[in-house]
Amino acid sequence: MIRSCWVNQSNVGRRFRRVARLVFAGTLTVAVIGCSGPSAIVSPSTTPTGGSSLGAPLTPSSASPRLAAQTAASTPGHGGFSLTGSMAVARADPTATLLDDGSVLIFGGCSCPTAELYEPATGVFVPTGPMNVIRTGGETATLLQDGLVLVTGGDDDSPASKALASAELYDPKAGTFRLTGSMTTARTYHTATLLPDGQVLVAGGFDSSGAALDTAELYDPATGEFVSTSHMGQAFDGHTATLLADGRVLVVGGTASCVQEKPLASAELYDPATGTFSPTGSMVTARSSQSAVLLADGRVLVVGGNASCVQEMPLASAELYDPATGTFSPTGSMATARDGQSATRLGDGRVLIAGGDNNTAELYDPGAGTFSPTGSMKVARASQTATLLADGLVLLAGGADDVADGASAELYQP
Repeated sequence: MIRSCWVNQSNVGRRFRRVARLVFAGTLTVAVIGCSGPSAIVSPSTTPTGGSSLGAPLTPSSASPRLAAQTAASTPGHGGFSLTGSMAVARADPTATLLDDGSVLIFGGCSCPTAELYEPATGVFVPTGPMNVIRTGGETATLLQDGLVLVTGGDDDSPASKALASAELYDPKAGTFRLTGSMTTARTYHTATLLPDGQVLVAGGFDSSGAALDTAELYDPATGEFVSTSHMGQAFDGHTATLLADGRVLVVGGTASCVQEKPLASAELYDPATGTFSPTGSMVTARSSQSAVLLADGRVLVVGGNASCVQEMPLASAELYDPATGTFSPTGSMATARDGQSATRLGDGRVLIAGGDNNTAELYDPGAGTFSPTGSMKVARASQTATLLADGLVLLAGGADDVADGASAELYQP
């Protein structure tokens, strides 16, 4: 079995590296595969002169309006990007959660327990937290119906980057984290989906031994406990989970089961009414680390990702899942192949696709089924956060290709 995952890397010039675990007869072999292109190899090196290792405090930017003095670079009629305040620390693979008051909670992606809040009114990050447990990547953050944020799993800060079972809650009113019940299984690079009844479905990922998981569990905010739910039909990691309009959850893609070095094309649906998973139509293209976005009409856009389990083969293709028929169909392709990109549905229904080891961005128009270019980011990014703010701007933070830019953030104006 061959599978892959993202892990933080603080001692090389790249933000992160792809680690492929090749398991034969119980033997674990680790290979490093580059992320800067289809065949690039990342070799260990010291931090470049003038750079900053990930997780090291950087000088915060001065308080300034969110759109600062810098004009957004844009394509006419298609929007553009402008730098905003920087985070206090460089974060390679963070999480971001839009809170009820309009601020954005960001943490993780560094060997530190710190968390910070982005305040749209001022365009600056301010400290909050810290977390009770250092989570360097692979954790999830889910806004609950009561306004608290549930944090689950992820990698610990040990050299082996073991998966965590612990979970905690962030209280925006108090600005503090507190521990809650632990998951039944330690897991990292899993998914967490808020269900209509307020519970959170946690599915897949991999455990501390590197084994992909077919298990799933539910977090009940009323009790603060996790309970197991039915198993998936197969193990998933590097997958996406999308809440559909009817309350079911679509789980697609990943690298847990590779055939001829290809990731998964299969998909499953979780039905909260029965607590069970069932198969649905397969994707047109096998992919992992893709993006999946619920469109306004109830379909799901699946875009980009990696076409291989053993090397970087970013994809430009995209497809649509129709819940009414349970099938996937191809749609227009991006101009640039992407792996590690962000995908954000805008207020007008279009989808902003940004980054993936580059600074370019594109817009998907669901009505036309096509992608078109938009302004480029100021910083090349992958595995960055992308959060739609209350006023329609999109905050992109972390995930910079250049370590020196690891704390930077920018705003997209449609």
